[in-house]
Amino acid sequence: MQRLYSMFPNGWPGRGLLLLRLVVGCLLIHDGIVALMGPPERESIALQIIAAIAAIFLLIGLWTPLACTLVTLTELGIVLRGTDQLRSVILLAAIAIAITILGPGAQSIDAILFGRKRLDL
Repeated sequence: MQRLYSMFPNGWPGRGLLLLRLVVGCLLIHDGIVALMGPPERESIALQIIAAIAAIFLLIGLWTPLACTLVTLTELGIVLRGTDQLRSVILLAAIAIAITILGPGAQSIDAILFGRKRLDL
C-alpha cells in the first residue's frame, strides 16, 4: 500500500478525503438497501449489493484502492445495463476513481496499517 501512496494526508486534505469516503459509502449502502427493499428497478440488484459491500470497506478505509475499483466497476456495469439515474451513477464512479488516485487519507485503517511510521529516538 505504501507503494501506491507516498503519504496519507492529514489535516484539511485528510478530512476532505474522509468526507468523500463517508458520503460515497453512505450513498452506496443506501442504494443497496433500496435495491433489496424496494420494487424491482432497471439496475441489477446484484451490482447494487456488491457496491454496498465495497462501500462498507470504503467507509472504514480498509483496502481502499480495491474497494474503490470495485465500486467503479459496479457503477459502470449499472450504466451499461441501463439506469434511470445516470448522473448519480457517473458521479459516484468518478468520486471512487478520485479516491483511488488520491488515497484514503490519514483517518483510515489503511493509514494505520500501511502508513509511514515515524520513529522518534
